[in-house]
Amino acid sequence: MSKSSYKNSIFYNKNSTSSALKKKQQKQEKFISSVFLIIKICFSLLALISLVKLGYNSKLRLTRLREIKDSFSYEKYRFNILSSRFDDLFSAEGEQRFMKDQDQMISRDIIRVIWR
Repeated sequence: MSKSSYKNSIFYNKNSTSSALKKKQQKQEKFISSVFLIIKICFSLLALISLVKLGYNSKLRLTRLREIKDSFSYEKYRFNILSSRFDDLFSAEGEQRFMKDQDQMISRDIIRVIWR
């Protein structure tokens, strides 16, 4: 074997091993980048699902709070009316007004007896 053919065969071997290494490295890089892409997609889906669940739970909580607020407002209104009627009962001639209010509950053709 001549020196030039020996050098060419060494050069060819170096090129073939370096190209094989480059191909292997490129395959590894593609694999790693695809794994990272899948991980990014999974995290994005997880974030999106979490946001949807958070929005739904917030809407549900606001609806419940609105119902509680409306119920409280109604009960407060009823309390104010009843407390004013109770206060009127102890004011001057409150008993007479109370008895007049009772007319609505007793029909007109019934005789009432008031004890004093």
